[in-house]
Amino acid sequence: MITPIRLGGFTIHPVMLAPMAGVTDRVFRQLCRRHGAGYTVAEMTHSKPQLRTQRKSCTRRADLSEPAPRVIQLLGYDPTMLAEAARWHVAQGAQIIDLNLGCPAKKVCNVAAGAALMRQPKTVAAIFQAVTAAVDVPVTVKMRTGTDENCRNAPQLARMAEDCGIQMVVIHGRTRRQKFQGDAEYDTIAAVKQSVSIPVIANGDIDSGEKARSVLEYTGADGVMVGRASYGNPWVFAQINAALTATPWQPPERGQVIDTMLEHISGLHALYGETVGVRMARKHVIWYAQRHFPHGCDAIRNAFNRLDTPRAQLKLIENLIHEAA
Repeated sequence: MITPIRLGGFTIHPVMLAPMAGVTDRVFRQLCRRHGAGYTVAEMTHSKPQLRTQRKSCTRRADLSEPAPRVIQLLGYDPTMLAEAARWHVAQGAQIIDLNLGCPAKKVCNVAAGAALMRQPKTVAAIFQAVTAAVDVPVTVKMRTGTDENCRNAPQLARMAEDCGIQMVVIHGRTRRQKFQGDAEYDTIAAVKQSVSIPVIANGDIDSGEKARSVLEYTGADGVMVGRASYGNPWVFAQINAALTATPWQPPERGQVIDTMLEHISGLHALYGETVGVRMARKHVIWYAQRHFPHGCDAIRNAFNRLDTPRAQLKLIENLIHEAA
């Protein structure tokens, strides 16, 4: 139902993991790739040069141990600064640069970045031109359908992107004003697909193989990007791939879930260090519990949130294999 996408010298299977702050770090991207994500995007990183040496930013650089393509998403509002940041990240090993026109967070939009840029087409054009001229790797963009119900201008901005040399556009089927509320709409994504010849990826509320298939059929998009449905559920990519290829799929067994949780949480401890890693692990374990151990979720949450060492966290997860859900 879908065919591989060409981005520069890369051939990409277009079932993708969306960039999500505080979620899609190197550890989670690796898990999602193993379970069928053909393309994963790192968490957004700001284009300000003074932030590059901060600990948080250091975990968001390209990691040469990751399989190609290594995709870095840049956040910012100044064309020159974004172009400089793109060059710097490519020198660090980034192989694709993605531009963020989709983040609806107040602190981001208040400085005219993220989804707020969709109201400033001249600035957006300048950003597109500056970044594509600055690097010799593919540049892509992720945006919303518009800023609000009266300004769904994604088709116009997508045409501008194509004219400026952007090689792929991802559309989240909500406006900036909606944030993550209400249902995603796909008419605007279909309109974008009809407006450009570069690949168009549909994003928003894609949480199963059936939903992915229906969205692709409705919009004509070239692929799908999965966000929140991957929380505690890297297997969603295998499920989607099975649906799109009409092949059987079985959800993971309890032991497989627990093995994945152990790998994920121990990876977070290694990436972030003991203090931050323990804190980061809490939300992920709760997401796994909500999806795979719903009857025991409250007990797992209450117990896990009291733990403050990596060893104690891993021990609790190991004990799940012997307990009733």
